[in-house]
Amino acid sequence: MTFDVTADAYARFMGRYADPLAELFADLVLDAGDLGADDKILDVGCGPGTVTAVLAARLGVGRIAAVDPSPTLVASARDRFPAADVREATAEQLPFDDGAFGAAVCQLVVPFMADPHRGLAEMSRVVRDGGVVAACAWDAAEGPMASYWRVADQLDPGAARAMDLPGSREGQLAAMMPPGICDIRSTTLTVHVEVATFEEWWSPFAFGIGPAGEYFVGLGPDEQEALREGCRASLPTEPIRISGTARAAVGRRG
Repeated sequence: MTFDVTADAYARFMGRYADPLAELFADLVLDAGDLGADDKILDVGCGPGTVTAVLAARLGVGRIAAVDPSPTLVASARDRFPAADVREATAEQLPFDDGAFGAAVCQLVVPFMADPHRGLAEMSRVVRDGGVVAACAWDAAEGPMASYWRVADQLDPGAARAMDLPGSREGQLAAMMPPGICDIRSTTLTVHVEVATFEEWWSPFAFGIGPAGEYFVGLGPDEQEALREGCRASLPTEPIRISGTARAAVGRRG
């Protein structure tokens, strides 16, 4: 499974859903605690800078740091935010001192961490006492890829298990928060996106991004065509309106 893709490919595949989600996620984070004027925020698994952009617009880019394991996406984020501290790193090994941030956040990242518990513990480590740790992940059954996986599962029973990932079910993210994180709140964040045509919705699956793209490129030509036509039949008429719900958890280092 890959996320080491160009910013354009990511935007066409997931950015259309992740961008509006970032606005809701930032609201949740900023409402969760009092950030001091000197507090910085760390965006873990920043990708091309989706959440980074929202936080920079609200707080100033100089207060934002970000990490991602993808060299391609780190380069894109650095080009986009030259004043931000953007580094190539994994969630499990954050290159920052203890208590360096007022908040550490990760959007759509926990399910793809090599060790989610270690990653969240690292986020807690780099946050000061009283600071915020927050995460969100698409719901396994109600994310924006739900219609795709329903068709895939009809054609290939069991295929949709690929979306049953850590943090994708009610209460999982809260339960994964490390010791020392208190006042944990679980909630849902729902986005609504309009895609002009079926082809605009469908073509990015061929990029092989994430579980859905990996599944698609692993199929033979006949199976790909069957999935394509099944999705076409299952979706509403153009423009296509897609809703996606994410599970979220936010707490304070206490």
